[in-house]
Amino acid sequence: MRTLVTTHHLELTEPGQLKPAKPSSAAYQLVQAEVPSPELNRFLYASVGADWCWYERLSWPYQRWLDYLNRPEVVTWVAYVQGTPAGYFELESQDGGSEEIAYFGLLPGFIGKGLGGALLTDAINTAWARGARRVWLHTCSLDHPSALDNYQARGFRVFDTVQDYEELPDESLEPWPGAGAVPSA
Repeated sequence: MRTLVTTHHLELTEPGQLKPAKPSSAAYQLVQAEVPSPELNRFLYASVGADWCWYERLSWPYQRWLDYLNRPEVVTWVAYVQGTPAGYFELESQDGGSEEIAYFGLLPGFIGKGLGGALLTDAINTAWARGARRVWLHTCSLDHPSALDNYQARGFRVFDTVQDYEELPDESLEPWPGAGAVPSA
């Protein structure tokens, strides 16, 4: 299915631009995944990204995941609520001192519980702590409707917007059948 997608590229160029979110109403523990694990990262990618059309990496074979994660430039941090993965972010160091928040998001059952702003604040602070001179990310019109607002509320500024047609999968993505249908609490 051919779809017009708008992609916004956003950045923070100094730590003082961060507008921290209030603490999360749901306490979480943030843990770095220090051992490269394609199984973990693919689970997070598929579980977080299914509703937002994250499909590019789903076809990656195990070795490609392992090669990608084995690079010192890439780190993964996972937020756990009561021992359960709730969300994650993946950072990638780039030339010139940039740190990209390459992937960021919550598992479906944790959306709307006040975690997003706090986890994004942690991702930004972690990027600065890794020595970044600039923290950036991108979001698109396929992402969660609050994604752009969350990024801008943390102080990110749009530095580029691009529109392009993408060929998206015809079938909706799910980590497994029915996973997207999370019952409300």
